[in-house]
Amino acid sequence: MRETVIVEAVRTPVGKRNGGLSGFHAADLSALVLNALVERAGISPDIIDDVVWGCVSQVGDQSSNIGRYSVLAAGWPEHIPGTTVNRACGSSQQALDFAVQAVMSGQQDVVVAGGVEVMSKVPLGAARATGTPYGPKVFERYKDFGFNQGISPR
Repeated sequence: MRETVIVEAVRTPVGKRNGGLSGFHAADLSALVLNALVERAGISPDIIDDVVWGCVSQVGDQSSNIGRYSVLAAGWPEHIPGTTVNRACGSSQQALDFAVQAVMSGQQDVVVAGGVEVMSKVPLGAARATGTPYGPKVFERYKDFGFNQGISPR
């Protein structure tokens, strides 16, 4: 198995509800991070094999594979794929795990992992507004299931 390394890390400042970052579309906010990443690392996006992006609330501005749209918003070449994963509060960590697995297995050489949530535009629980995401069998099993993952760790 090949060794993997984290070459560079970039993030936006922590925002607050309706604060300075709230006007950004999730793809545009991600694009800022992606472009800062390649600049700091001193690499061309052309060598990137994949982008794996975590996002919990994949509705509204964050729907339809925000990972892929982040790559396009960054102006990176169209041949670079992007995908989006959701593992609730661990989505970006899962993105990193998938990236590491791809490099360790030899399938890919350079993978970018990260994630995005613009909670001013897509608040916690937004997916529930359009239906019942857990289904009747889960609700039957957990009758007191009146909370979501973002609240349960408290």
